Amino acid sequence: MLGSSAALALGGHRLVPDLGVGLGSLWESVLPWSGLAVVAVLLCAVLLRAPVAAGAGGVLAAVWLGVFGPLLPSGGVPPAGGAGLTVVTHNVNAHNPDPAGTARALLAVRPDLVALEEVTDAALPAYRSVLDGELPHHARSGTVALWSRYPVTESRRLTIDPGWNRSLRAEVQASGGPLAVYVAHLASVRPTVTGFATAHRDRDLAALGQALDGEPLPRVLLLGDLNTAADDRALAPLTDRLTLARTGFGLTWPAAFPLVRIDHVLTRGLPATATWPLPATASDHLPLAARTGP
Repeated sequence: MLGSSAALALGGHRLVPDLGVGLGSLWESVLPWSGLAVVAVLLCAVLLRAPVAAGAGGVLAAVWLGVFGPLLPSGGVPPAGGAGLTVVTHNVNAHNPDPAGTARALLAVRPDLVALEEVTDAALPAYRSVLDGELPHHARSGTVALWSRYPVTESRRLTIDPGWNRSLRAEVQASGGPLAVYVAHLASVRPTVTGFATAHRDRDLAALGQALDGEPLPRVLLLGDLNTAADDRALAPLTDRLTLARTGFGLTWPAAFPLVRIDHVLTRGLPATATWPLPATASDHLPLAARTGP
């Protein structure tokens, strides 16, 4: 019974209702971990010598592999350089005790673009002292910032949440032509006594999707902490317009024991060929890197 129910909930995860408490969104946020149910059902089948349970476990394993199997061969970390762009997004944590060390860690992959979230006024000089030498072009709005190897010819605050200044749009003269780069840090999600509180974040997602509808450039990158898991249906306002860059699970939060991927790279007009988390910094998030095509 457990195996059959889990298989239905996994294969039909889009049909799991929110029930007014964000149940469906919460389930999809932890969806990759449903593989633990596969192990549990198969282990019970072996211990109990139960053929029916073994069959249910086999079905569950097949469903899980059907959903997540394409993510298993990550392909490793691509070499630096060559055609295309290497981009990094990182929520550096407003209370980061070592911003310069964090910046140096990001440069290890020789990125062409670095997007940071939770950049404070006090920490900005430390980030600039490290990043400006290799990525001399810079844009900032509120607590989000972008460093680029290529000229940034235009940048502005992107007002998707009037109460917060933590998103921007920049135009980068990258190889292959102009590139619209969006950096965003959306509202976080909090478990409450009434359920999985997502309303603020979902409003931000909808507003960001509407902003993308007005984007005139054919090549677009969206980088940031979206506080939305890769499998969460709430990401639809963005994935309906852009392609989520995802090879491997690439879990990014919390850094000490990553359970979910809430930091993302999405593209239009320049497909991503690889994504991978970078080693931990002094932040509570892992940095996420991506390699895009030309």
